[in-house]
Amino acid sequence: MPQWQQSGRPGARFLLNVNSAMRILIAEDDSILADGLSRSLRYEGYAVDVVSDGSSADSALQLQTFDLLILDLGLPRLDGLSVLRKLRQRGTPLPVLILTAADSVEQRVEGLDLGADDYMSKPFALSELEARVRALIRRHGGGRASVLHHGRLSFDLNGRVASIDEATVELSARETSLLEIFLSRSGRMISKHQLVDLLCEWGEEVTTNAIEVYIHRLRKKIEPAGVHILTVRGLGYCLEPDSRAMSADTAAVG
Repeated sequence: MPQWQQSGRPGARFLLNVNSAMRILIAEDDSILADGLSRSLRYEGYAVDVVSDGSSADSALQLQTFDLLILDLGLPRLDGLSVLRKLRQRGTPLPVLILTAADSVEQRVEGLDLGADDYMSKPFALSELEARVRALIRRHGGGRASVLHHGRLSFDLNGRVASIDEATVELSARETSLLEIFLSRSGRMISKHQLVDLLCEWGEEVTTNAIEVYIHRLRKKIEPAGVHILTVRGLGYCLEPDSRAMSADTAAVG
C-alpha cells in the first residue's frame, strides 16, 4: 500500500476558469518547503497531494492521474531522476517541473534530457513557481487564457506586462507580482500574511509594513483604469470585482 494520501481541498474554486479538478503531485522531502508549496497551490484552487520520498512518488504516479508533477531531485529511497526515468519509460506524458539545488547544473541537464518540462533552482519565489505551474498546465491542455482583463487593465501572464488601454504600465517586480496575485483572486479576500507567503522567496523576509507600501504604490498606478484594491479592516485586501464583467454576466442571465 503506497504511503501517500489526498490532501487537496474538495470543491476548491479558481476564479479564472482553471479546472478545480486540476491535480498536482508534490514530491519533496523538505517538509517545510512541501507545506509552503502545497498551501500556496491549494489557495490557487488546485487539488494537491504530497509525498516525501521517491518510492511513494512512483507508487502514486502509477495509481493516480495527475495534471502536473513537482519533483525534487534529491529524494530519499528513490531519487528524483529515477522517478522521472520510470515515469517516461511507462510512456506517461505528465508535465514535470523539477526542483534542484542552485549549483546542480548537471542534474538539471540530465533531468531535462530525461523528459522534464521545466526546472527551478532553490531558493525561488512562490509567485514565479505559480506562474510556471500555470504555464505548464496551459501548455499541456489546461486551457487558461494567457492575458487577464480587468476593466481597462490587461495583464500578460507570459510577459508579465500590465497595460491600460494598450499603454504599458511601469511596475516594479514586487508590484507586478502583487498585481498578478490580486487579478487571479478578484473578489476574494487576501490577508497581509498570505501576501507575505506568496511574495517572498524561501528564507527571505518581507514585512507586513512593506506590503502596505507596495500596495500603496500599485494603487496609484492602476486606479486611473478604474481598478481598485479595497482594504477590509482586520481581514486584509480584496480586488474589487470587474464591474464590466459583472454587467455582462447580468445581461446574459437577463
